[in-house]
Amino acid sequence: MCGTSLWRFNGNFLFRFDKFTREPRSSRAKERFYATAVDLAALLDRIADDVAAEIGRGSVADYIPALARVEPGRFGMAVAEVDGGLHGVGDWEVPFSIQSMSKVFTLALALSHGDGVWERVGREPSGNPFNSLVQLENEDGIPRNPFINAGALVVTDELAHHGDAAETLLRFLQEESGRAGIGIDAEVAASEAAHADRNRALAYFMASYRNMRHPVPAVLDQYVRQCSIAMSCGDVARAAVFLARHGVRNDGSRLLEQSAAKRVNAVMLTCGTYDAAGEFAYRVGLPGKSGVGGGIVAIVPGRCAICVWSPGLDPRGNSVAGVAALDRFTTLTGWSIF
Repeated sequence: MCGTSLWRFNGNFLFRFDKFTREPRSSRAKERFYATAVDLAALLDRIADDVAAEIGRGSVADYIPALARVEPGRFGMAVAEVDGGLHGVGDWEVPFSIQSMSKVFTLALALSHGDGVWERVGREPSGNPFNSLVQLENEDGIPRNPFINAGALVVTDELAHHGDAAETLLRFLQEESGRAGIGIDAEVAASEAAHADRNRALAYFMASYRNMRHPVPAVLDQYVRQCSIAMSCGDVARAAVFLARHGVRNDGSRLLEQSAAKRVNAVMLTCGTYDAAGEFAYRVGLPGKSGVGGGIVAIVPGRCAICVWSPGLDPRGNSVAGVAALDRFTTLTGWSIF
């Protein structure tokens, strides 16, 4: 493409066109063109305005007392591009508890050592709440997928073969985000550990089926600490962009083979928002993973990773304003896997 460009405003955001040709010649050039065509800063401002009425709706996660005290009117959103660009709006630099968004990263780290974890956990939507015990007995202690709590405990147990899972995850997140100060929120960890009876029951039940290889108390400790890591939207988006790069980390090294990255994205799409995965795919059309801290991370393969945070949750545990913001993002850009 010629280096001379024109900017045009269509009422929503800016598009950049080459002065002499508006269509790139090759498919690879076309992908690069559309990945950079949207003025993301202007787009995020527009989305924040559009979803203002949704911010504060829903309920914070009150079953973990430390999370119950979070201000429900918070909202932040960040986009990390595959070429290193980072854009944000609102409270995008404010740290919050990532909770179940951590499960995407622990799954990827476990798969970086091989695909043996799939012998211990399935890949199907659960159709039940994230902390349900119902399916485990009927399915011989094999969790339905790695993003419900039972499945995530198995993934943590698998990653523990290679060292403390929470510390391994923390180092990875620090490296990918470029933020050495990222850490575990001790207050949230203590609060969650004191109210972990359901997770404890899930872990011991799976242990009775020989699907836990390390002592349950040790796995629970690592699981609680991984969920209690505090990060901002910008941190999460930068840490997750390797999935948009088909497995390649920010330093250019490869964490996952392309096929493994594709499969993580696929499981995010079908299982990442608990028993609302179908509705999320319908509204947003991207692989995504939510957490009860109010965060959602989503992937646009080949283009960017997005993180949105707003603590008010719907009855299924997903951020009300977060889902609305991602809905607007894919509607305005047309960036969807469908």
